[in-house]
Amino acid sequence: MKKYITVDGGTTNTRVNLNDQKNIFYTVKIQSGARVNSAESYKIQIKKAIEEILLKNKLTESDIECIVASGMITSERGLYEVKHVQAPAGIKELHDNIQHIYLRDITSIPFAFIPGVRTSADSVDTADVMRGEESEIIGIANYENSLCVLCGSHTKFIKTDTNGRITEFSTTLTGEMISALSSETILNDAVNLDITETDSEYLLKGYDYSCENGLNKALFKVRVLKNIFNASDIKIYSFYIGAILAGDISEIINYNISDVIVGGRENIKKAVAKILKNRTKVNVTELDNKTVQQSNAFGMVKIYRED
Repeated sequence: MKKYITVDGGTTNTRVNLNDQKNIFYTVKIQSGARVNSAESYKIQIKKAIEEILLKNKLTESDIECIVASGMITSERGLYEVKHVQAPAGIKELHDNIQHIYLRDITSIPFAFIPGVRTSADSVDTADVMRGEESEIIGIANYENSLCVLCGSHTKFIKTDTNGRITEFSTTLTGEMISALSSETILNDAVNLDITETDSEYLLKGYDYSCENGLNKALFKVRVLKNIFNASDIKIYSFYIGAILAGDISEIINYNISDVIVGGRENIKKAVAKILKNRTKVNVTELDNKTVQQSNAFGMVKIYRED
């Protein structure tokens, strides 16, 4: 079976894999991405990751059919800029717009850069862009005709049709909000982000309070929980996460779709799924960690092969 190197180039982290259509054999994680690197240093780190993969797996460059890359690595801050394709877009549209090039200062293996997707720019409300999530979606089994919620620094809400094409999507700054509000405000001594589990009761309390009173007011109640009620760290964290996620849950409800797939960052994913199951009537599929971690690499290969 043919082997590929797949590069999931994020904003701050990059994952380089050796894989085929069904298995990931080796992974190199780079603690940097398009936002935090100069173009030259990013090239050097990608080059080193490819060399490590070949060396550790006793392979030569000729053993690799192609290096398939997606995400912010295809942006103006990455290795090679590729224009977005217009939604609706699925495997065919993405495959047809792959940019095939050689970057010989990195390797003699050819690169295939997968484009991101954009929506209509008719208004601020409809305009949106993605890079990388299109590959992640296509790497998920049975993603057709559903709403896929990919939780992370920037959470994506992606609607697909019966043919598996991305038809519309929207984005929130969920993960960045969780981090920034807990570190750059008066809440910095109240919220412990080392906690990864949630107390269901306080998660739902935070969600309900934010829905009824707004996020701004709900956030100050986090401080009240700490200083007046001496609530435990997990209860404070859960209330805080629930309050912030109220906007995301509202976004999901607005799509008016009965089947929702939730993936992405583990702590946010689990909290979103828990709120959906307790406060809505949608059918929720929560992806396991292995599926989440592998979906981008497998999706890139599917797009490249047009499977």
